[in-house]
Amino acid sequence: MENGGDADEHGGVSRVSSPSSLVFLGTGCSSAVPYPMCLIQPSASPCGVCIQALSVPPSLTRITGQISIARTLISSVVCNTSLLIDYFSGDDKHKYIIIDVGKTFREQVLRWFTWHKIPRIDSIILTHEHADAILGLDDIRTVQPFSPTNDIDPMPIYLTQFAMDSIAVKFPYLVPRKLKEGEEVRRVAQLDYRIIESDCEKPFTASDLQFVPLPVVHGEDYISLGFLFGKKSRIAYISDVSRFPESTEYVISKTGAGQVDLLILDSLYKVRPHNTHLCLPQTLEAIKKICPKRALLVGMTHEFDHHRDNLELDPVQLAYDGLKNLGRLMMRLSLSLYLRSL
Repeated sequence: MENGGDADEHGGVSRVSSPSSLVFLGTGCSSAVPYPMCLIQPSASPCGVCIQALSVPPSLTRITGQISIARTLISSVVCNTSLLIDYFSGDDKHKYIIIDVGKTFREQVLRWFTWHKIPRIDSIILTHEHADAILGLDDIRTVQPFSPTNDIDPMPIYLTQFAMDSIAVKFPYLVPRKLKEGEEVRRVAQLDYRIIESDCEKPFTASDLQFVPLPVVHGEDYISLGFLFGKKSRIAYISDVSRFPESTEYVISKTGAGQVDLLILDSLYKVRPHNTHLCLPQTLEAIKKICPKRALLVGMTHEFDHHRDNLELDPVQLAYDGLKNLGRLMMRLSLSLYLRSL
């Protein structure tokens, strides 16, 4: 996506040219950070990352752009992986598309929608139907106009049939149906379910922006989706993956359909392997093979220390909650210089 605008003194963006942008609402794993067991049953060697996360008041994490405390706050509370696309579609119109609404969705709205002045959500896209991607669906009503009779336009939500069937079981009251005689109207999120295919050859459009589904293996018995999007810049977002099918790898590889400008990729653990997620050694190998212009990692556990690990990983970098990418800095200059300047 093409971006413009300049960073203000607090790390926000002044929309000089009404840019499109990405906001990382969450960059952590399903259990998030801090990890409760590190705090309620600390070991003889306490977890420094979790202790630090608990010690930073949540209200302070909004000022991650200030130089004096940025490095401390970047590694504070980390929510479930979620990305918001602020898509400038022309005529001063912005569309706000969110990928995944997990267990920490409400906290992400309170923290980052207010800080980045995100006024609404126009559409939702789901990667899969696990808890860290869908358990915030009930809270969608809190970002929709109030109507005691649910007489509002439903929000489009793009998902596979498999995810739809799962949501119908987990959240039956969120699936449209006719009321039975005598049944009360209850205020719930109003959603317009739109089925997409797990097929790179079947793109779809959400809020005027085209997305290419990127089916990936998320444990050998499960398929999750990543997405390729962007007009002037090609961005691949893959948050839950343990292995790439050849067809998906081809679509996003430099030696395949063409180099992507930004790859946002799963990286659960720092050293040890996992059966349903890429971990750092495998993630770095995948990045080397796919060869994007830039790469940011998401889905990390408390094993990662953002500042220290980013210095070692450069030019690959760990994303962090609240990060809003700036095209002029991220696409044309060194990403590491941008992160170190905070």
